[in-house]
Amino acid sequence: MKLIIAVVQDQDSNRLSKALVDNNFRATKLASTGGFLKSGNTTFMIGTEDIRIDRALQIIKENCRSREQLVAPVSPMGGNADSYVPYPVEVEVGGATVFVLPIEQYMHF
Repeated sequence: MKLIIAVVQDQDSNRLSKALVDNNFRATKLASTGGFLKSGNTTFMIGTEDIRIDRALQIIKENCRSREQLVAPVSPMGGNADSYVPYPVEVEVGGATVFVLPIEQYMHF
């Protein structure tokens, strides 16, 4: 048995949730916040048998895509803010960050 923890961008959350249900995976969704852009994420916790890991990862990969996003840089702390002009910077966001962990014991009450 394995526990898959997948952190995905909010824009991909509903699509991934539907795909997991359509493929008979049970998942718990948790609201989370990213540390880099401070934007909303969704964290999925998916418990599954070892033989279904590859299928779960394929579903995550198919439903969570990377995209380019313009972000305004934060003004420098302690610097001269008068001469600072924040130009938007394009960064790649999205996709999925996935962890697969072994489970010693699973109980359902």
